[in-house]
Amino acid sequence: MNQFAALGLTQKWLAPALAGLLALAGLLALATSPALAADTPDPDAPKGATVTVLKAAKSCFSNLVEVTGIVLARDETTVRPERAGLKVAEVLADAGDTVTAGQTLARLTLPEGGTAQVAAPVAGLIASSSAVVGAMASAKGEALFSIIARSEYDLVGLVPTQDVAKLAVNQGASIRIPGAGDVDGKVRRIAPTVQPDSQLGQVFIAITTNRRLLVNSSGRALIKTGQSCGVAVPLTAVLYGTGGTVVQVVRRSRVETKRVEVGLMAGGQVEIREGVNEGDIVVARAGSLLREGDPVRPVTAAGDGK
Repeated sequence: MNQFAALGLTQKWLAPALAGLLALAGLLALATSPALAADTPDPDAPKGATVTVLKAAKSCFSNLVEVTGIVLARDETTVRPERAGLKVAEVLADAGDTVTAGQTLARLTLPEGGTAQVAAPVAGLIASSSAVVGAMASAKGEALFSIIARSEYDLVGLVPTQDVAKLAVNQGASIRIPGAGDVDGKVRRIAPTVQPDSQLGQVFIAITTNRRLLVNSSGRALIKTGQSCGVAVPLTAVLYGTGGTVVQVVRRSRVETKRVEVGLMAGGQVEIREGVNEGDIVVARAGSLLREGDPVRPVTAAGDGK
C-alpha cells in the first residue's frame, strides 16, 4: 500500500474519533464549570435588604385611667356601751374577727351588780379592739371595738385633672394590691373638686372581693373609660422623629414612608388612627437605614398568617 493510501485510511478512522473526543471535552467543560450559566443575571431575582413584614390588622384598645391610692374602710362603725361606769368582764371577739349583726362582742359588769352585753350593730370585720378584762368602759370613752361595716373597702386615689373628666360612676376597674393580688372594682364616687396645689382629683373605687384586705395598704387601679377599635401595628413599627411619626410599608418590593396619627397603646401594639389601612404590608421593625423607595425583600413575620 503506498503512503497516500495509508494516509487516507488513517484520516478516515481518525475523523470520527476526534469528533467524539471534542464532544466529550465539551461535556466535561460544562460539568466542571456550572458557574457559566449563573453569570447571566436573572431580571426577576429579588434585590435589596431583607426585611420582616406583617399585615396591619384591626384591634381594639381600652382607654384606661391609672389611679394610685390606699385601701380604706368604706364605713367604719365604733362600738361602746350606752352608759358609764361599766367594767369589762369578758371579751368574746378580737380584732380581725368577722362578726354578724347582733353578735355579742363583750360582757360588762354593772356598778350595782349584774351584767350587760355589748353587741355588734352591723356585720363586718373588727378592725380594732381596746377591750381588756377589768378595764373600764363608758359611752364617752374610747370605743371598745371598731367594725368595718359589711367588710367593704374602697381604694381612694388621685388622678390628674385632665383624666377626671373621663371618669364616671360604675366604670369598671382592675385593681392590684400587694399581698392581695388582683381584684375587681367599680368607680363609686368622684370628688367634685381638685386639690389646688397638685391639681389632682380624688376618686373612690369600690373593691369587690371576699379577701381580707389591710387598711392603709397601697393599691393601683386601671379604670376602663372607653374602647377604641382600629388598625394596629407593633410599637417597633413606628418611628418618632422631628418630621413627625411615621410607619414604613412595602409596596411592589419598595419602601414607602407613611406619616401616621397614633392613638392608644397596649400589649406592645399601638393604634393607628390615620395613615395606614388594614392589610397594608408594614415593616415590623422600622429603622432609619430604610429610606423612601429603597428596594427590599419582604419576609413575613413568624406567626403572622394574615
